[in-house]
Amino acid sequence: MPQISIRLQLAISFLIGASTVPGFAPFYLFPIPVFTVAVLCHFWRVSASPLHAALLGFFFGMGLFSAGVTWLYVSLHDFGAMPIPATILALVFLCSYLASFPAVVGWMLKKMDIAKPVIWALTAGALWGLSDWLRSVLFTGFPWLTLGYSQAPASPLAGYAPVLGVYGISLILVFTAALTCLFLERKYRTRRYLLPVVAIWGIGFGLQHIEWTQAQGEPVTVSLLQGNISQDLKWREDQLITSMEAYARLALESPSRLIITPEISVPLYRDDVPSSYLARLGAHARKNDGDILVGMVEAPEGRDEYYNSMFSFGASPEQSYRKHHLVPFGEFIPLKPVFGWIINILKIPLSDFSRGSLDQQPMALAGQKVAVNICYEDVFGEEIIRQLPQATLLANVSNDAWFGRSIGPRQHLQISQMRALETGRYMLRATNTGLTAIIDERGRVRQEAEIFTRTALNGTAQGYTGATPYVLFGNSLMLGLAGTILLAGLLHVSRAREKTVK
Repeated sequence: MPQISIRLQLAISFLIGASTVPGFAPFYLFPIPVFTVAVLCHFWRVSASPLHAALLGFFFGMGLFSAGVTWLYVSLHDFGAMPIPATILALVFLCSYLASFPAVVGWMLKKMDIAKPVIWALTAGALWGLSDWLRSVLFTGFPWLTLGYSQAPASPLAGYAPVLGVYGISLILVFTAALTCLFLERKYRTRRYLLPVVAIWGIGFGLQHIEWTQAQGEPVTVSLLQGNISQDLKWREDQLITSMEAYARLALESPSRLIITPEISVPLYRDDVPSSYLARLGAHARKNDGDILVGMVEAPEGRDEYYNSMFSFGASPEQSYRKHHLVPFGEFIPLKPVFGWIINILKIPLSDFSRGSLDQQPMALAGQKVAVNICYEDVFGEEIIRQLPQATLLANVSNDAWFGRSIGPRQHLQISQMRALETGRYMLRATNTGLTAIIDERGRVRQEAEIFTRTALNGTAQGYTGATPYVLFGNSLMLGLAGTILLAGLLHVSRAREKTVK
């Protein structure tokens, strides 16, 4: 490959970063990230210094995130009423922060200066996998557009999800991309570097055919309600009764044993909701020999706090779930003494929720044990598995109206598909405007409601028992693998330097 200027390399890195986005939903073109990352890896190999490599990673990241999280503009400006200049500044700041992770990968990879191609490729994968994981834990985490998500559900690499989780798939994807980039260098165009790529993808295909979990009992009928309440109307007092009755009609027309409404489908404090309204819903659920989940705000009496919660009514005893992982600046203000002023800029109702506990257990509903998670929580796989292997079903309730008509809802659906793959469980998604869907234990969308319509998605869901390796060990397998690879890489560098000194 001919040498090109550093400026052109940076421009190409930005473009290939942006071109990686079609690898994710709604396009699902899963081979694309392999080839775009392969080009980035080639630039890293020929880079002049660690700083040069870091800039290449940064520009790639800026392209990826500025093209991939455009829905944040809709959330902040269109619905959060943030002024356009402030919105653009916030997005530039966020994308710059996110782009710093591939920048660090490039810097470290060049700094280590590993000579052996396979060890170099393994190290590239390990560093990227660790950086994707680290991005999910720092400052409460923002793991959106983690490379591994692009492989759900059809790619052979998705077979690794029940074992290593999404960050393990990132590691493997970048490893194979790094091996692929070697073919851009004439001396490495041999089967020696092609065979590992074929083997890894072949093993992933084989893993897709392992039944990690087992069906339990008969499928349960489910109705997932999509009220299609516009975000600019949801919190208006003059629209409250209309919204509540819309969900009541959908619920009372639903024939299923398990009925699920979206996140805060009733935009009131639980104690302010008329008891007759909840009694109607509970009576209908009991008539179906089942239960209904209703999203409301919970404000415990005598305490200056409130929770984003789901409540059950029907044949089973009343139960509740409180959201634990909150969205920074959307549901809580981090470092409130410093950033409290942001509440006055963002016109977001109830933007300072309290956290639910970490040890909440699955709800016993309609003969199933349902692990409920609310909106953004299903982005964090290791938090979802806290309710497993006890849970037989997963349920994500959300209000993706904040994303508008962007690609955000589709990306969120793909994240839910990854959670189903990691756990070997059906995932039931009930959303306000879409995408409401039934996802099976292999991450495939079985049924999907048309977005931006008022409807009930009626279908069946099979409960599953058992535990995938990911359920048992979480991200520790990936972290252990990445750590072992990095240790091997460091030992190789150390020995190479000792030989140079001698």
